[in-house]
Amino acid sequence: MSEELDEHHEFVSADSGSSATFPQQAGSIRKNAYVVLKGRPCKVVETSTSKTGKHGHAKIHFVGIDIFTGKKYEDICPTSHNMDVPNVSRADYNVLDVTGEGFVSLMDGKGGVKDDLRVPEGEVGDALRKGFEEGKDMIATIVCAMKEEAILAVKEAPKS
Repeated sequence: MSEELDEHHEFVSADSGSSATFPQQAGSIRKNAYVVLKGRPCKVVETSTSKTGKHGHAKIHFVGIDIFTGKKYEDICPTSHNMDVPNVSRADYNVLDVTGEGFVSLMDGKGGVKDDLRVPEGEVGDALRKGFEEGKDMIATIVCAMKEEAILAVKEAPKS
C-alpha cells in the first residue's frame, strides 16, 4: 500500500491548452459555419429544421463536407442541444521546397520552418508541384483543426 503512495506522476503538455472544439447550441449553427459531424471537422453546406413534434424538441438536420477529405457527412440533433464546433485556423506559408518523398518545406511570416506536411493529392498538389518546378514563388494556405493540418490551397506569390 505504501509503495502505491510513493509513486511519482509527471504530466507534460506541449500544446497551448486550448481545446480542439467548443460547444455551441445546434439551433444557432448556420450554413458555411464549421461543426463536428461523426467526429470529423466539417463545413456546413445545408441545414433544415423540423417542427416540434409530440416529444417536444425541434430538430435540425446538418449536411457538411469534411474540410480535409471532402467527404459528405450528415447528422440530426435537437436545436436546443449543444454540438461541438472545431477551432479552425488558417495560415499562409511561403513554399521553400518540395521533396522527392512528397513533403513540402514551408516558412511562416516569422521565419519559422515547417517540414511535416505532405503535398496534397489532386489539383492543389498538381498546382503546387508545377509552380515550384517552374521556379515561381508559391504561397500555401494551411488549415488546422482538431490536431490535423493540411494544405488546402496554393497560389503564386505577388511580385514585389
